[in-house]
Amino acid sequence: MELKFILESILFSAQRPMSAKEIRDTLVAAAAEQTEDATVKAFKKTPVDNIVSALEELAREHEQAARSYRLACVAGAWQFVSQPEFAPWIKALVGHKSRPPRLSQPGLETLAIIAYRQPITRAEIEQVRGVAVDGVMQTLLDRGLVVPVGRAEVIGRPITFGTTPAFLEYFGLKNLDDMPAADELRRIPVTKPEALLTVDSGLATAPPEQLAMAAAGTPEDPAPSEGPASDPEAEPGANRIATRDASSGAS
Repeated sequence: MELKFILESILFSAQRPMSAKEIRDTLVAAAAEQTEDATVKAFKKTPVDNIVSALEELAREHEQAARSYRLACVAGAWQFVSQPEFAPWIKALVGHKSRPPRLSQPGLETLAIIAYRQPITRAEIEQVRGVAVDGVMQTLLDRGLVVPVGRAEVIGRPITFGTTPAFLEYFGLKNLDDMPAADELRRIPVTKPEALLTVDSGLATAPPEQLAMAAAGTPEDPAPSEGPASDPEAEPGANRIATRDASSGAS
């Protein structure tokens, strides 16, 4: 018995899309239930890569057969789907399902920038688009198409954003590599703030002008002190807080 036909039977009977790992778990569960069946037990340790290869071969065969349905992989999960041209008859049978409203043009543009440049900060998105994106970003977050994925290693450590599996499902993509080429979008220059020169990640230990001089490699003469000399090792926290407050006031 061929692996691809076993996988076909599983997906044909499944009520939802299944990942290759979930299919492998099904093979393991079947072997545990049918302990006396040598054929079933033979597929117990099938590697995930073999499952993916068999599914891809099966998808090609269905495509070549040009039937009313095909095997598709969307967001890493496999399922049988009908061809778009048969939608009128299927809708008449199952009815219309309520779908969220379509994204606006600004929403699509912002989502495209995030998809091709992720991880990316809100400020960088606005540099590319040339307009504020607060409302659009909130819509994309509410729809679950983008999520915060980390923080940029620059001044202020702003949040970076990336796409989600829901983004892949929305556009029917297997993974991000399936997106159309957009070399021009990737080539748009984005100016990033200068990185902090500090021993503490995300916390400056000197005023901005001193950081700039340090970055240029210019030695700095110590400023004369009117009072008792302070020991930098004695109260490092106080020095850093004072520097942060001074920087905040200057801005």
